[in-house]
Amino acid sequence: MSDAVKAVFETGFFTDQPVHVALAVGTVVAVITAAVGVFTVMRGQSFAGEALGDLGATGGSAAFLLDVGPLWGFTLMSLAGAAAMELIGIERPRGRDLATGIVLGAGLGLAALFLYLDTTYHNTTGATITVLFGSLFAISSSTIVPVAALGAAALAIVLMLYRPLLLSTVNADMAAARGVPVRLVGAGYMLALALAVALAAMTIGAILSTALLIGPAATALRLTARPGRAMLVAALIGIAAVWLGVLLAYDSYYWPPAQHGWPVSFFVVTLIFLSYVASGLVARRRGRS
Repeated sequence: MSDAVKAVFETGFFTDQPVHVALAVGTVVAVITAAVGVFTVMRGQSFAGEALGDLGATGGSAAFLLDVGPLWGFTLMSLAGAAAMELIGIERPRGRDLATGIVLGAGLGLAALFLYLDTTYHNTTGATITVLFGSLFAISSSTIVPVAALGAAALAIVLMLYRPLLLSTVNADMAAARGVPVRLVGAGYMLALALAVALAAMTIGAILSTALLIGPAATALRLTARPGRAMLVAALIGIAAVWLGVLLAYDSYYWPPAQHGWPVSFFVVTLIFLSYVASGLVARRRGRS
């Protein structure tokens, strides 16, 4: 290995099994969150995505309490939260925020209880950090298949609903006039959103999941107004952030103080933020030209 490569990739990076799993899971999640995230930004439902991510803390902490895989806790709680928001009513922006706030408040109360029980009765001191901020290097290889399956389901929903979802996103009244079942399409979108948020929460943590869902999508929509192209750009941004985040987190193990390392989620979120700032500069320069 050349000196230049050694300066970037620490010894063992290419042969480390947790790195392989982290890159595989991160890539799948980046693609799914890109597809769903573009519609989330266009529909103005970032708060709903944030709420479902925070609710994932409830599911993740409950999973630790019951000694089951955190992926299922994140997924089931996100689905339950999405269903609750839909039942309360999210047809109009005001109704969306009301439903989101009500469900979020109830869920966070349960999360506080479950995390307390995790740390006091089961001595799972790392549960709080894992649930809230994620741990890509700790994901088991057996999780790749269910992650891919859930991701495929979310992507299939978006692709099947693409045209009616796009029309109802741009103009709900026009969509209804053309016979589009706006409420049903919205429910399908919420299902895809719940799955995408659950996967993001498992990857970079419950409270940071919105960064992966919204950041690349918002950045892409600054660069192109076409939803399909924005999904592709968002996926590339998300994948780049995850891959570079994994590399930096792995290398940071050798940074001072040695043998501690920095969390992957920190690098991923920081890179997404920097890409969003850079896209603003590009968009501003285009406006001037």
